[in-house]
Parts: sequence; C-alpha cells; structure tokens
Amino acid sequence: MLMHSTSLYLTCVLIWGSTWFAIKFQLGVVAAEVSLVYRFSLAAILLLLFCLLSKRNLRFSPSQHLFIGLQGLFLFSSNYLVFYWATGLLTTGIVALLFSTVILMNIVNGAIFLRQTIKPTVVFGALIGIAGIAAVFWSEVVGVQSDVASWQGLWLCLFATFLASIGNILSARNQREALPVVQTNAWGMTYGALIMLIYAFFSGAAFDYDTSPAYSVSLVYLSVFGSIFAFGSYLTLIGRIGVDKTAYAAVLFPIIALGISTLFENYQWSAEAVFGFVLVLIGNYLVLKKPRKVITVETS
Repeated sequence: MLMHSTSLYLTCVLIWGSTWFAIKFQLGVVAAEVSLVYRFSLAAILLLLFCLLSKRNLRFSPSQHLFIGLQGLFLFSSNYLVFYWATGLLTTGIVALLFSTVILMNIVNGAIFLRQTIKPTVVFGALIGIAGIAAVFWSEVVGVQSDVASWQGLWLCLFATFLASIGNILSARNQREALPVVQTNAWGMTYGALIMLIYAFFSGAAFDYDTSPAYSVSLVYLSVFGSIFAFGSYLTLIGRIGVDKTAYAAVLFPIIALGISTLFENYQWSAEAVFGFVLVLIGNYLVLKKPRKVITVETS
C-alpha cells in the first residue's frame, strides 16, 4: 500500500531533523569523505539486496544509468562533502539557515529545467519560512564574523545547497522518465559511494574506523533511516507534489533538531526562536495548502 503524502512528508522531516544529532558522532576520528563512503555503501548494499529479494527490476539502459549516476553525484556524495567542509567553518544555525534556501533554488531550477510554474503562494511561504529560521538562529546570525573563513563557509554552504537542488531536479526528471525511486536510489547511492571512494583515495584520506558504539550506531541510523527511508520518502514526494513544495521540509529540519536538543542538550528557547517557529509553521501552511477549487456556474 502506498504511503500517503503527509506520511512521507512527516517521515523525512522527523528523520532528517534527527540526523543533525546523529552526524555529530560521525565527526572527529574518521575523515568526512570516508564516513560518507561507509554510509552510502551500507545503504546501497541494503537497498540492492531488498530489490533482489523483492524481485524488482535493476536493469537500466546506459543513458538511464548516466542520469542515475548524476543523481548520485549531486545528491548522494558531493553535496554532503561540501556541507561537511562548510560545517567546519560556520555554526550549525547558519548552516541551517543557508540550507533552507534550497526551497528557493528548487523553485527557480524547477522553472528552468522542468518548466514548472512558479507559484506566488509557494514563494511567499518559502520567504516566511526562511525568515523564521533566521529568527530562530538570530543570535548566531548577528554573531557572524566578517572574515575570510566565514565567507568561505558561506559560499561553500550555498554551493552545497545548489548541488542538492540539482540532485532534486534530477530525481524529478528521472521519475518523469518512469524510473522507479527505490531502484534509482539503490544505484544512485552505489554511484555516490564509488565517487566518494575515488575522491577519498586520491585525496589521501585514511580509511580509519571509529570503534566507539556511538559511531557505529549513528552510522547505521544514518544509512538505514537517514539515507534509505528519508531519501525514499523525500524523492517520492518530489514526484507527487513537486520539487518546490517538497523542499520546504528543509526549513523544518532544524526545528526538529532543536526539539531534540531541548530534550537532550538543555536548549533554551528564546522569544526570537519561538517567533521564528511560528513563522516556520505559517510558511509551511502557505506552501503546502491546496488551492481552492473555483466552481463555475453556467447560466443560459
């Protein structure tokens, strides 16, 4: 039975909102690119096994593999690596704010590459949501230093967001060509892992492994839930409601992350954060609400 769109939306929001906490345990001992090799390799192996056991077709033409590979490049490898670089130069709040601009990038890229109509309500809702994230992290926004490292981090984060947006567009394109999400993700994550493996090899990264339970548990969580279930839900949603509306989930990720931080790290909500949370909810309503049907009455 197919999941309802609301369930898919909540799945990716709740899972990706929690991965912010899980990623903390991936940083430190193991190089970012190597951790990404582990993450997407495990996810790809599990997805490929699932496809084989459920007898799903895994055969695609060379041209189809090309676009699946591009999806792997933009969505399952390079964007994550650049984000990890940016995270080392910026605070978490600023990264969250910059990544929330993916909804605007998806609106523009969807219009350019997919010929989708730009909906004023979606744009307005997106701007309100981004303003809400800025309010939530206001103390970090005003505390940004105007130095070389901060500017480098800013541009890296925007570049990583753009890469993710192109990955979203490629997924929408692949679904328009009737490529199934599960098999496409299985091959795409395989290609993403291979791309990261090649990069790690030529960059001289050490293939270490953190033997702490926290690293292994977070790796499995990120592979199974953060990659398989969340991407499966998110990309299926792209095919159903479009790249513009689906991307609003990125505005909700940091809100869920702060909720987890409230429970486990004693995060204290300020007045600005509460105001921003309300703005995020208003933006979410405007972006996802269904347009009213216009009823016309014929008169003779």
